[in-house]
Amino acid sequence: MAAPEETPPPVLSLRGVGKTYPSPGGDVHALRAVDLDLFAGELVVMLGPSGSGKSTLLHVLGGLDAPSRGIVRFRGRELSFADAGRITAYRRTQVGFVFQFYHLIPSLTARENVALAADVAKAPMAADEALALVGLTPRADHFPAQLSGGEQQRVAIARAIVKRPAVLLCDEPTGALDAATGRTVLQALQRIHRQLGIVTVLITHNAAIGAMADRVLHLHDGAIARELRNTTPADPATIGW
Repeated sequence: MAAPEETPPPVLSLRGVGKTYPSPGGDVHALRAVDLDLFAGELVVMLGPSGSGKSTLLHVLGGLDAPSRGIVRFRGRELSFADAGRITAYRRTQVGFVFQFYHLIPSLTARENVALAADVAKAPMAADEALALVGLTPRADHFPAQLSGGEQQRVAIARAIVKRPAVLLCDEPTGALDAATGRTVLQALQRIHRQLGIVTVLITHNAAIGAMADRVLHLHDGAIARELRNTTPADPATIGW
């Protein structure tokens, strides 16, 4: 009888993670005892209403915020209360961020915006390679003002992946886009996730986007209330909006 396949270790692991913010009206518990493992090559969508803890959890995963309690590990090494130097190195070399708004430098071309991010990486890909992955080779020499909103977001994705991160964190990446443009951006994210094997976490208010994920996490009141798995993630082109 063949031996059972071993589950690979998680890229990111959270145990008992909580985040509390002091407030004049009483402490706000943004996260409550979250346990979560994220594995190489999976795309995870986090859903939940405003205030459910989605953005706080994303910030903890990306080293933008420290937990108030609990353990965060990246490839087995604890990050929870690491010094500022280690956290900065983690963010710069291991994490790519994509936000709702693109934050491109207006005076730089698409290629130059992406190349700027490559400068802080240890072993980046070429800026043109990253732009090719998001389908923007013909637009590499255009400035942000010459690009549509969807094209600017794809430049932002190329900027996030050019340093070859282990983790790609996306905060409402289609929130400022119409349905057709949003699907194009999601297709770029899915293609990158599959080709590069990056752990990709995407938070959204749009429940339909969960169809493209390997796993869907529903957050409520700072905790993971429900988890669903998709055996056959959908092509974003088929997602309702």
